Amino acid sequence: MLVVLRDGRKLVGVLRSYDQFANLVLEDTWEKIYHTNLWAEKHVGLFLIRGENVVLMGEIDLDREDDVPLRQVPYPALEPYHRKELEEKKKQEEIKEKVLFEQQGFSREGGEGDSY
Repeated sequence: MLVVLRDGRKLVGVLRSYDQFANLVLEDTWEKIYHTNLWAEKHVGLFLIRGENVVLMGEIDLDREDDVPLRQVPYPALEPYHRKELEEKKKQEEIKEKVLFEQQGFSREGGEGDSY
């Protein structure tokens, strides 16, 4: 299964269990990162995922996975580029949150009115 998390991580593993809250247990899990036409993976083992963090989940067609025109590289070679992209995305989100707060009155995530 492929699972995309709220923080942007992409995990591929064997689904062993789930419940009514979409909590998942993935076994033999790999974290995959992408940059342009490159990809890399790192083994992260057994993963317990809280359901509220799941954005997308789908089955991978293993027969067609090799047809994807991306080139695999070692994880350490791609990680700096991936971290830079995450930092840029975080800065853009902070700017967006500030504009929404100042111009539209929306509260920041985790701020006032954002609790149950």
